[in-house]
Amino acid sequence: MDEKNTQAYEDSQIQVLKGLEAVRLRPGMYIGSTSSKGLHHLIYEIVDNSIDEALAGFCKQINVILNENGSVTVEDDGRGVPAGIHPDMGLPTLEVIFTVLHAGGKFGGGGYRIAGGLHGVGASVVNALSKRMEVRNFRDGHEYSIAFEFGNVVEPFKVVGPTDKHGLTVTFFPDDKIFETVEFDKEIIRTRLREQAFLNAGVCLTLLDKRAGAESAEPEVFCYEGGIKSFVEYINSKKAAELLHNDVIYFNGSKGTSFAEIAMQYNDTYNETILSFANNMHTVDGGTHEVGFKTALTKVFNDYAKKYNILKGDEKLTGEDVREGLTAIISVKLEDAQFESQTKAKLGNSDIRVLVENIVSEKLEIYLEENPATAKVILEKALQAARAREAAKKARELTRRKGLLESAALPSKLADCNERRVEFTELYMVEGDSAGGTAKDGRDSQFQAVLPLRGKILNVEKSRLDKIYASSQITPIILALGTGIGDEFDITKLRYGKIIIMADADVDGEHIKTLLLTFFFRHMRPLIENGHVYAAMPPLYKITKGKQERYAFSDEERDKYIQELGGNVTVSRYKGLGEMTKDQLWETTMDPARRVLKRITITDALEAEAMFTILMGDKVEPRREFIQENAKYVTDIDV
Repeated sequence: MDEKNTQAYEDSQIQVLKGLEAVRLRPGMYIGSTSSKGLHHLIYEIVDNSIDEALAGFCKQINVILNENGSVTVEDDGRGVPAGIHPDMGLPTLEVIFTVLHAGGKFGGGGYRIAGGLHGVGASVVNALSKRMEVRNFRDGHEYSIAFEFGNVVEPFKVVGPTDKHGLTVTFFPDDKIFETVEFDKEIIRTRLREQAFLNAGVCLTLLDKRAGAESAEPEVFCYEGGIKSFVEYINSKKAAELLHNDVIYFNGSKGTSFAEIAMQYNDTYNETILSFANNMHTVDGGTHEVGFKTALTKVFNDYAKKYNILKGDEKLTGEDVREGLTAIISVKLEDAQFESQTKAKLGNSDIRVLVENIVSEKLEIYLEENPATAKVILEKALQAARAREAAKKARELTRRKGLLESAALPSKLADCNERRVEFTELYMVEGDSAGGTAKDGRDSQFQAVLPLRGKILNVEKSRLDKIYASSQITPIILALGTGIGDEFDITKLRYGKIIIMADADVDGEHIKTLLLTFFFRHMRPLIENGHVYAAMPPLYKITKGKQERYAFSDEERDKYIQELGGNVTVSRYKGLGEMTKDQLWETTMDPARRVLKRITITDALEAEAMFTILMGDKVEPRREFIQENAKYVTDIDV
């Protein structure tokens, strides 16, 4: 071994980070990212600490204020923070909580029995990632204050004076050197606060936007005495769906220090919405509480159907059958919550599965016996889902056999690429055979594949799986991507790293794009969640003067190019992709060096689901209302 290389690794190279330096050096380790998502996480951490006060029974009001200067204030009416000197640290406790990682009342000291936030980690991390933080503490008849900059004390802890208030007020300015953006999105915060109000019946949260251009000078109030029952009602009201029964079914129960509550209601859609929470944290990937719920739900409905001869012989309903059209909230509160990741995406406590399973098994059985009319209508829907599932199974097998008869089990219209490494490949899904032919001729066949789509594809929002598998428009998409759909979906079998929807820049093109996105959202959602789905942005105009050509993607860009070229230009409005030559399509829409792609994301799956239901569902009136409410935002319509 080279002696130089062994000596290059020395004691001086071992870096020791002090205080909150580690947080500023690697912020993503603590808040997930430095994007808009990470920025909003700062608010969540402070609000979660106030929610923990509410869980302990000492807080009823939490206010979030977006200040005009770009800072955020979170105030609560809890107990405030202990105002003495910390016995181990020799520093004011208020300073310890906001400057020392893993310092706080949730690590076994008895301050909090149930907690959801990262606690001392949360408060100190927010401080570390703020260019300034000001804290006012109201406790035991006195007001105390302290201020920090970049995590360091700049205004020491002091007693301000006597007060009748109690609680904590935190104001912080996110560090624009850390975050990609420091502009807070009111809608994202509104959704989070509403969610917390549903999960904590009787606790009121308010949101006040004091920034320039704010839509209202009054605070929005989120307070729901009905708790998660109100949550289910809210979700179903957004779905523009018919309810199968009017009442929200609600159960709760406890064992030891653990508590679980479940609210559920069925509608006439073909999709399920189950949201689970542990100590007010949304467990996006579910966990033991969700498993317990699903297991019990399937068993109870099968037992009831067998008891009353609704199912014959070996007939059996699956979990998918009994969850079709279900909206459910599962919320558990427990000590020592064990999550499978730092982001708290999945709960791991095995005893909670047993608790939830027992509650649903016992109380749902009683509910069905006492409400036979509701039981009947739910089971009728489940039986229809079961019949559709069997039909879908046959259609799926037929699709596979059909695929095997075609070249390499791929659709005949697919012009595949030569590259086999997924991270380098692209699939253009092109509206119409004409544009598809042009795209095939104009592409780079080394890494770009093209799949022409004929006409508008099936609206999957109104269709069960059997119709989807039988669709001559959707089957080629399933075969080309290779992942399967629904429960069979396997993202490791994806054949293309980028899936690019290329449709005309008109109303029909937008409709086709929406139909495709509805399909991906409902049956291949991980493609969107993992950033594989894109929309191509073809130009609207071609501006020509002599041998000079410009392509404009908006009216503003068109006007700019006309001015740049000095007038006397020819402006052509593209009516469709088929009007372009293969060279023009390559230059404007397919060349990675010059094209514009829009990545499709899901910032809020619940709101996205509601929007798809409104726009693509059976009900006309909600769609009409949406169009009327949003027509004012449309600036240019092609008729």
